[in-house]
Amino acid sequence: MRVAIYGAGAMGTVLGAYITKNGGAVDLITRNKEHVSALKSGGAHITGTVDFTVPVKALFPEEMEGEYDIIFLMTKQRQNAEILRFLLPYLKADGVVCTTQNGLPEPSVAAVVGEERCTGCAVSWGATFVGRGEARLTTRPDGLEFALGTLYNNCEKLARVADVLSLMGKVTTEKNFIGARWSKLAINCAFSGLSAISGLTYGQICDDRYARRVAQAILKECFDVAKACGIRPGKVQGHNVAAIIGYRTALKRSISYALIPVAMKKHRQLVSGMYYDLKAGKRCEADLVNGVISAYGSRVCLPATLNGMVQSIAHEIERGERPLSPENIKEFKKFI
Repeated sequence: MRVAIYGAGAMGTVLGAYITKNGGAVDLITRNKEHVSALKSGGAHITGTVDFTVPVKALFPEEMEGEYDIIFLMTKQRQNAEILRFLLPYLKADGVVCTTQNGLPEPSVAAVVGEERCTGCAVSWGATFVGRGEARLTTRPDGLEFALGTLYNNCEKLARVADVLSLMGKVTTEKNFIGARWSKLAINCAFSGLSAISGLTYGQICDDRYARRVAQAILKECFDVAKACGIRPGKVQGHNVAAIIGYRTALKRSISYALIPVAMKKHRQLVSGMYYDLKAGKRCEADLVNGVISAYGSRVCLPATLNGMVQSIAHEIERGERPLSPENIKEFKKFI
């Protein structure tokens, strides 16, 4: 098979390095000139919770040739239509695009490549882009997991994607893929959303008593919306997060509050990719993460107030109306 990773930033570089290190072949494609040059000359250097360097095949988009069996889409979602139209000539007729993007990106992918060529993957690990050939893995090596699936009638195409991903970590093929997506989305809404507007790591959010309470409330809002929409959230790394967070009594709320740091212990060093966008003065993907919950909540007349607050604060930071600071979490005291 010919395999490509389009969008070899932090996550893509780590995935490509692991695939190559463990005997696979993959092309790492990105427009970042310094990064591609460094990957070509010195290989991919993965630091953080691991430390290894492996030679990889890196390309600029204009250097792509032929057709691929699998293209892992690891770019930002905002440009999906444009990027996928560019990739279409490089995708085999029976090939697949596997989107590892956050939120619920599959419909936007399928709209361009077709439902039969669209699969998805909820990734349960994180990385930070360093540049010039280096990416920092921020999740412990025992937390490298993938929830693979599809929203469409093309399950027969999942096996070959799983074979590639298994070169890095544990792959679970999810029959209830929308549920797996939703659980990962809920975690992103809470921890990535709060990390983005505050600059805190996931561990720091867990350690701060009030920030953890806000994260807990955002998680619960996500799962309340799922229930109202008839969505059954899936497990994340063996944890039934929806059952833990979907409390109805004060006792269960206290238990879930105490369990949050345990559930997040493998990801304490992680900082939201949206934080780096905001820090650089760019638009972040809050509308494509927290905004998904807001949109689904509107459909069932269940306002997702807390997710909407994350969006509002992120937009104020984007417009220069508010600084990026841990103090932003105090804004939730209006509701919690």
